[in-house]
Amino acid sequence: MISVRNLYHSYSNDDKYAVKDVSFEVKEGEVFGFLGPSGAGKSTTQNILTGLLQLQKGEVAVAGYNIKKIDNRMFNEIGMSFEESNLYGKMTAKENLDFYRKLFDVETRDSMDLIRIVGLQGKENIRTKEFSKGMKHRLTFARSMINNPRIWFLDEPTTGLDPAIASEIKDIIREENKKGVTVFLTTHNMYIADELCDRVAFIVDGEIRLIDSPKSLKLAYGDKLVDVEYIKDGKVLKETFSTVMEEDKQRLIRVIGSHDIQTMHTKEATLEEIFIKVTGRGLV
Repeated sequence: MISVRNLYHSYSNDDKYAVKDVSFEVKEGEVFGFLGPSGAGKSTTQNILTGLLQLQKGEVAVAGYNIKKIDNRMFNEIGMSFEESNLYGKMTAKENLDFYRKLFDVETRDSMDLIRIVGLQGKENIRTKEFSKGMKHRLTFARSMINNPRIWFLDEPTTGLDPAIASEIKDIIREENKKGVTVFLTTHNMYIADELCDRVAFIVDGEIRLIDSPKSLKLAYGDKLVDVEYIKDGKVLKETFSTVMEEDKQRLIRVIGSHDIQTMHTKEATLEEIFIKVTGRGLV
């Protein structure tokens, strides 16, 4: 669905590249996470894929269309939800969606259905300039679904949302993906990426450092540990054991064999911890 080969982009038209020799593929029906700190090149790459930035160097195809010569029919195939909402403030929520529907040459979804899906029912006749940041974000998210896209570009889809609404947004993404929608997710939020993505790419300073599934990354880079709480001399003690180091494994066997175990939990590294370990960079 998406193919990127040797992509470069410079905002100053010199060798100071915001994106440098980036290559990856996104399969049909996949949720692909593009992860990195601010300024890493995430938005630059997404803007090239969606035609908002001109391709300078490299080969890029989206939904079978060559980005070098953009065919307007491509925009019928893709949906875009931006981190910064770009709504018409003097229009109501429903008017914004109704206007956007007219831009497509394919069957579109009902505006009120989308408003209900993102929890804005009762707000459809309010001008969006009166919306909170979170409400604007939800409407922008709803708008990105209006043309039933085959490829869905999501830039920080849960930013600025309270946990309950963010959970609903993640559920919507899962449901659309089950229908076969391919998702390209750009974020610095490793938790949403871990929950939703089939594969993730780590990008830092415009270069991809690693691409793999969250599970494979945890197995390859995460410390294999187990937390054990047990009773000794009438007291509850807690220890962490490595399941790789032989000395720790033998101590764990002795503890299990000679003490009453209260709790035992395996620990796996978070995607954020692995990102820092692999790239040497934080997410700020």
